Amino acid sequence: MAADFTHVLDLCQNGADIFDDSRKVRQGGVFVAIPGAAGNGEEYIKDALAAGAGHIVCRKEALDSIPESQRDRVVTHEDPRAALWQLAVARWRVNESGMRIIGITGTNGKTTTAFLLEHLFMTAGVTTGVLGTITYHWPGHSIPAPLTTPGPLQLHSILAEMAQTGVKVVIMEVSSHALAQQRTGGLPFAGAVFSNLTQDHLDFHGNMENYFRAKATLFTRLPRQDKAMAINGDDSYGRRLLELLPGAVSYGLHAPIPGQKHLRGRILGATTAGMTLGMDMDGVGWELRTPLVGAFNAMNLLGAQAIALQMGIEHGAFACFEKFNGVPGRLERIDNDRNLHIFVDYAHTPDALVNALKALRGAGFKRIVTVFGCGGNRDRSKRPLMGKAVAQYSDVAILTSDNPRHESPEQIMRDVRPGLSKAASLHMEVDRKKATAMGIEMLGRDDALLIAGKGHEDYQIIGDTKIHYSDQEIVRELLSCA
Repeated sequence: MAADFTHVLDLCQNGADIFDDSRKVRQGGVFVAIPGAAGNGEEYIKDALAAGAGHIVCRKEALDSIPESQRDRVVTHEDPRAALWQLAVARWRVNESGMRIIGITGTNGKTTTAFLLEHLFMTAGVTTGVLGTITYHWPGHSIPAPLTTPGPLQLHSILAEMAQTGVKVVIMEVSSHALAQQRTGGLPFAGAVFSNLTQDHLDFHGNMENYFRAKATLFTRLPRQDKAMAINGDDSYGRRLLELLPGAVSYGLHAPIPGQKHLRGRILGATTAGMTLGMDMDGVGWELRTPLVGAFNAMNLLGAQAIALQMGIEHGAFACFEKFNGVPGRLERIDNDRNLHIFVDYAHTPDALVNALKALRGAGFKRIVTVFGCGGNRDRSKRPLMGKAVAQYSDVAILTSDNPRHESPEQIMRDVRPGLSKAASLHMEVDRKKATAMGIEMLGRDDALLIAGKGHEDYQIIGDTKIHYSDQEIVRELLSCA
């Protein structure tokens, strides 16, 4: 047999390349065979050996598929996913960089909270990087984000590059998939934020309990027990998490849990121009005005402030949020010469739709027209719930297609339809561009159009193919032709 895993760790610490894709293996590198139902890495061990891998890390069960003559290059590990991040820790030494990493998890609000924190730290003169749903970026660098949270090899590599270019604080969106798959294993999080938990990704997790447990690992299992923690105390799952973590700070618009350290927020005023918020914590109060609208954005602001206060930021610095205009695709207003109120939002869960629509309703628009759809090959049970949310808070619902993948768009729409039974006005148009045009034509001067589901995405996924499609571009095209 080959050397043990400790030897492979030493090799990686001295610069050996690591791969989890046999097609990328280079001479002398370490290939980690990740088992799984889809894309099982154990099936490609022979390819990795043929490509010149110096060592293979795999489960003992995979040995039977490897010729005896090649087993001297194989190291067994009971959990190859754990092995992958352990090797990444050794290779890139992010935990020695001194960077402070803040992880944000939750169903909704991760991206906005991340951008709020980036704005806050950058305004304070702290060089900051962000890894999340839209891009992985830091000053002078921007990388497209195929995943909210990249895999361990790309993650540690990017973080090491950030450290080398002077980044001091990293804000990271941490998905439930990433936590379940140990993508963030070994990262020394200095802070963690829990935004909320509502139905999503049950196609992957199976049920809400598994979904919650995956999210909770960011707080309960990952290194640095002394990390700062900010948890939404208005959320039922947040309150469960707070029971496990009495040292965390809760935040919310409602009364705190008795005895819990809490950042309390109040919406003092709300108009189409934004909100005025009042905050108090430990007997100290302050206010801020923001161009953001909606209670969900108030919660995002509270979450950002709750973690920032624990990391040495004084509340006087929060005045910078008065100049924060939002995140691409998050209730993004599309300016136009016709003075129509058109918003594009990433909302693709029932809760996110409710939040976006309630924000617009609270801003005082006369009517709300909503164009939306549901993704294919994803949790089917949320489809009628999304329809119900739109029916409850919209005056006009326009059901269309959104990333059908390998499902029939018409069948997806039929799955949504029961939730729209009480819609005041319902239209169905499978062509998303035509549905958007329909929504624009219905708008009056005092109405609002919400185009939900895609947000920052600039594609439609049909089958396995990504076809360029941007709600923002389509709106501008339709308005220029009108």
